[in-house]
Amino acid sequence: MGLIQRAIEAAGIATVSVSLLRAVTEKLRVPRAVAVRWPFGHPLGEPFNRAQQLTIIHDALGLLRAGRAEAIVSLPYLWRRHQFAEPEDWTFATPENLRSG
Repeated sequence: MGLIQRAIEAAGIATVSVSLLRAVTEKLRVPRAVAVRWPFGHPLGEPFNRAQQLTIIHDALGLLRAGRAEAIVSLPYLWRRHQFAEPEDWTFATPENLRSG
């Protein structure tokens, strides 16, 4: 994914990815990514968990909006140990809207 991401960025289109393996993502030097420590096949979260999935998408888009190049942000969420609420603010007025640590 990182190679494709860099090619798209070279064409002038900003990208962000969701990574399950931060170490691999770092080696690929992707332009932007959010990293989650979740099982393979579940980069956005559990099936049918809309609030969880929207939260990951919200955080990824927040990183994209922040515009930081070559940034990998580890999201603080724990698999099946975190209660999610659907994000309400999708305006991304400032980079601080990214709710990750």
